[in-house]
Amino acid sequence: MLLGNLDDAAAPSRLHVPKTSEIVADKIRAQIVRGELAEGDTLPPEGQLMDSLGISRPTLREAFRILEAEGLISVVRGSRTGAKVHKPSVDLVSRYAGYVLESQGTTIADLYQARLAIEPSVVRWLATDKGGDAVPKLRNLLAEMEALLDAERHDDFIARVEVFHQSLVAATGLKTLTFMSRMLINLAGKHQIDFQRRHGRDKETRRKSHRAGLRSYIKVVDLIEAGAVEEAVAHWRLHLTNANATWTSEGEGARVVDSLGD
Repeated sequence: MLLGNLDDAAAPSRLHVPKTSEIVADKIRAQIVRGELAEGDTLPPEGQLMDSLGISRPTLREAFRILEAEGLISVVRGSRTGAKVHKPSVDLVSRYAGYVLESQGTTIADLYQARLAIEPSVVRWLATDKGGDAVPKLRNLLAEMEALLDAERHDDFIARVEVFHQSLVAATGLKTLTFMSRMLINLAGKHQIDFQRRHGRDKETRRKSHRAGLRSYIKVVDLIEAGAVEEAVAHWRLHLTNANATWTSEGEGARVVDSLGD
């Protein structure tokens, strides 16, 4: 018998019957995720949606609240146009992941160890294929980064460092791994900004550090292109280990991930 006695104390919780607003939200969410609704598209006006779906205004607005909380639409109150569509965002997921990690007491050191577990493997895959089609894109990015240093635009350079790490992982073509890595990089980036705010360095020290970092990025791309697998992996593991030692120094590693910016 599929269902037991519903009055039995040991029986499972009651089945959840979705409300009409949840069903409407599911329908719109599916269209966004499947690409039937693109970034920046607008939904039809409320009146048109109410007529086409056969629902009330309160039901539609509750569906909108669900989707707005998920970051999939934005509603401008009082606007005559429909809600604007947004594709699912890694930044939004990273923010929520940060809440989860913070609630679990996850440390900054833990965060950086996770990155260390991913990127050397990425370098191994890329070097095995001599970088495939990724090398020209990575070299163009490095040229941009060098130009930023030449112009003394160090804050912009730091932002491009995140892009370099993301591009390195994305070059594998593995979407799941790229997604996970982007979340880690986003969370680490927030910590690094806060770290630099609290532990200021003089201009010359910062300049030398960034130049050394750029040389390391160039070297790993050179090794990947040469197909020097073990050397590339060893170099990148050492680079990340040294970087992690910097970002977790002065007691930083023991700090809990701060997703709320307190």
